[in-house]
Amino acid sequence: MSEGPLRGVRVVELAGIGPGPFAAMLLADLGADVVRVDRPGPASPIAPPPAGDLVNRGKRSVTADLKTPEGVELVLSLTERAHVLIEGFRPGVAERLGVGPDQVLARRPSLVYGRMTGWGQKGPLASSAGHDITYLARTGALHAIGRAGGPPQVPVNLLGDYGGGALYLVVGILAALRSAEATGRGQIVDAAIVDGAAHLSLILHSLLSAGLWRDHRGANLLDTGAPFYDVYRTADDRYVAVGALEPQFFADLVTRLNLTDAPDQFDVARWPELRTRLTNAFAEKTRDEWAVIFDGTDACVAPVLSLTEAPQDPHLAARGTFVTVDGTTQPAAAPRFTPWPGPPASTAPPSAATAPPSAPPLPGQHTAEVLADWGVA
Repeated sequence: MSEGPLRGVRVVELAGIGPGPFAAMLLADLGADVVRVDRPGPASPIAPPPAGDLVNRGKRSVTADLKTPEGVELVLSLTERAHVLIEGFRPGVAERLGVGPDQVLARRPSLVYGRMTGWGQKGPLASSAGHDITYLARTGALHAIGRAGGPPQVPVNLLGDYGGGALYLVVGILAALRSAEATGRGQIVDAAIVDGAAHLSLILHSLLSAGLWRDHRGANLLDTGAPFYDVYRTADDRYVAVGALEPQFFADLVTRLNLTDAPDQFDVARWPELRTRLTNAFAEKTRDEWAVIFDGTDACVAPVLSLTEAPQDPHLAARGTFVTVDGTTQPAAAPRFTPWPGPPASTAPPSAATAPPSAPPLPGQHTAEVLADWGVA
């Protein structure tokens, strides 16, 4: 049995790819008993092989063919014993399969039904295909990312799928669970990536309305427009990140770079000169040499680490930000909690939400086990 603040919460996940499975994984990281219902047949060609698909860690898997009455009845039987269901079909598909909100809530009125889509359940594009990049394009978020004079830059799929999608679905599920506990009535959570990504950009709209943000790329404090908030190439062809926004941090930066008579930080007319001087200064030493010079300072300078380098970073290693499970290094559960189980201890350091997660299951690996545990005949 998993430990964590969501221990005892049962989640049924109808298999998909992207933000829905990530949301279910996050619930599993927090201690929920997540059962993934895999469909028979080959795995998705754009997902890792099942045994290495880390987004399914900590879950158990059963198989069911939702195109058969038996498969539909199995899912409905599981939802009768669950607190949450997560699906990521296009609008109307779950209803046609017989596992839509009306069918499920008729069997389990207190269930939270989580729906994960890109465009949402309603709207002109609701039934259209899309991916992270197209959702971000319509919200304005993609337009804001990139350098002056260049095209928008694609932030892989972290901002849309996982930031604006999965995390908002989890917030909605947790809020709906709280409501269901109080009222006995379930909720349908309509989590759309376009809604979440737009919501994440609220600060930009706030700055824009106040006249503190220009609506084009590379001209603002946080989008590489300011030379003291950017990345710089080092002598070994690697990079450091600089985020010296506050005047005291900027003063520390130029002192440690030995930039005498540096231009005033907020003299925009002299930003090109300041950028040139920062570029030349950082090019004099290697990335790791600069990391030593700025280590522990308030200059807000950090080495840009690769995915394979990050787990060895001393700070991340000290926190246990990454764990290794069955030989595979991966991010640990987040956020942290006081020691669980047991009463909070103010002097104890934060601990991970759960023990290291179990490895991703093979499709159907736990069918008999789950049916026995959940009391499904």
